[in-house]
Amino acid sequence: MSGQLSAAEEELIEHLAASARGPRQNGLFAVWLFLRACDGALPPDPLKPRTHRKRVEALERRLSSLALPPPLKRAFALALRELAEGTPSAAVVALKHLAAPARETLGPKIGEALERAATRARGATA
Repeated sequence: MSGQLSAAEEELIEHLAASARGPRQNGLFAVWLFLRACDGALPPDPLKPRTHRKRVEALERRLSSLALPPPLKRAFALALRELAEGTPSAAVVALKHLAAPARETLGPKIGEALERAATRARGATA
């Protein structure tokens, strides 16, 4: 894995640790899992296509078992379709698709963390 998005991961882990059990914690966990999957598509060490495809399928199964707010659930569906492409630019777009619904349902700090992650991911692809 590239480690390009590790700062955003650390921020999400802090928020996850501070949150109480419930839909918010589920949402934070889902965003963290998604961020890790995006990181696997980025240089310098992207996952092999088959490994990435399996990771996205596993992520999709895991997200389906979480109780998520409807806007976030819809955003994940769109972002997963984008991420399934497996390219670095698709990971950037997927993160951008998730930022606004995450801000709306989980708070502005989470949306900002995703936007920063998308910016870092875009820089890694340049």
